[in-house]
Amino acid sequence: MKEEKKDDGVMAEEKPYMFWIWTLASTIFRLFLIFSPENINLSSRPEVSTPHTSLRRLAEGYWLKQSSLSPYAGSMYHGSPLLLSILGPLTVQRIEGQSSHHLCSLVFVIADLLSALLLRAIGQKLQKSYRMNLRPLGVLRSSQDRGILPCGDIAALVYLWNPFTILSCVGLSTSPIENLAVIVSLYGAVTRRVPLAAFGLIMATHLSLYSAPLVFPLIFLLGYGLDAPPIKKFLQTRHGGVETGSTSDVSKQEKLTPTTQLPFSWRTVLHFVFWVLVWSSYVLVLCSLSLKQYGGLEEMFKRTYGFILRIEDLSPNIGVFWYFFAEAFEFSRNYLLIIFNLYILLTSIPSLMFRLKHRPCFLAFAYLAFTSILKSYPSVGDAALYLSLWALFVNELTDMEYSFFIFCGYIGFSLSAL
Repeated sequence: MKEEKKDDGVMAEEKPYMFWIWTLASTIFRLFLIFSPENINLSSRPEVSTPHTSLRRLAEGYWLKQSSLSPYAGSMYHGSPLLLSILGPLTVQRIEGQSSHHLCSLVFVIADLLSALLLRAIGQKLQKSYRMNLRPLGVLRSSQDRGILPCGDIAALVYLWNPFTILSCVGLSTSPIENLAVIVSLYGAVTRRVPLAAFGLIMATHLSLYSAPLVFPLIFLLGYGLDAPPIKKFLQTRHGGVETGSTSDVSKQEKLTPTTQLPFSWRTVLHFVFWVLVWSSYVLVLCSLSLKQYGGLEEMFKRTYGFILRIEDLSPNIGVFWYFFAEAFEFSRNYLLIIFNLYILLTSIPSLMFRLKHRPCFLAFAYLAFTSILKSYPSVGDAALYLSLWALFVNELTDMEYSFFIFCGYIGFSLSAL
């Protein structure tokens, strides 16, 4: 017994140690690619940079604003005015002997590190919940808890070493900032930091309109708590030792089933809605002040969200929207715009919301995967986010039969969609 405890202690010390080594190695690898003397020139690749996330377009918008023109003039920049105010000055400052965009690349490296650390914290919370939910079922024993994989460390390292994440960081794309906002919202909901969850949701929606459906997983996280098996599974396990043919036992189970429901914390959800309204007002006021001389909020909505929904830029990308609308006739364009934009809302959100309300973190992963594939201007940075969130559920995947083939099929489907 003493030897087993000693081995457990050694393993507990090695895992964090190895995690930080791999984290440091990923940071050094990114810095090497950023400051490499050879120009990789990934910013011109449509897989990496889109009209909505291109740093070069952001630099163009900042130059227009410095010239007392609207940053949205010339149909180049279509991003957030707040992001323009933060990253814009960095695009004109240069490190001695280096390119002017290296400071922004360092910001993206920091964003990736913060995202990985928050993913690790989310995974630790999910791992604790996974252990607590399975012990009442009799599935786990204290001696078997060592078999639970550290999903937080796995998800963080998958995010840091994912080639899609590295390409987005090095390829002068603002996707790392958008991914950080999404992960901040999930972290705030998982740890029940309501103002932080609301702030992350508002910033993620402000940077990318397709992050808005995350409001439903966040509400379920704050209302029901972390992911848990369905209540009927608890009931079936609790009465598993009783013969199913007994009418008295069946009547007992029927009496227990309606009364045993997931408690929903309306107070926390109302608190979340309050902070959503507060942060929304704050962001709108800042955007209005930033664009006071250039059309105000109306110009921002038209050039950002309107640009996304109307699909004005038909330059090739890895999505399906540009292909259909490049081939579509002009008289059917408005009809197709309505169909394509409502497809995500009507097909995925209602069905997944009611089916996975007891698994809000997995619901968030499903939403992000669905919208990342079907959004108007997708990039590899979007795929990097949901592929990393998928790693949070590695413990469930290990319990599945033929999990290796499921994993290979999922990766193949994701790559084919991109």
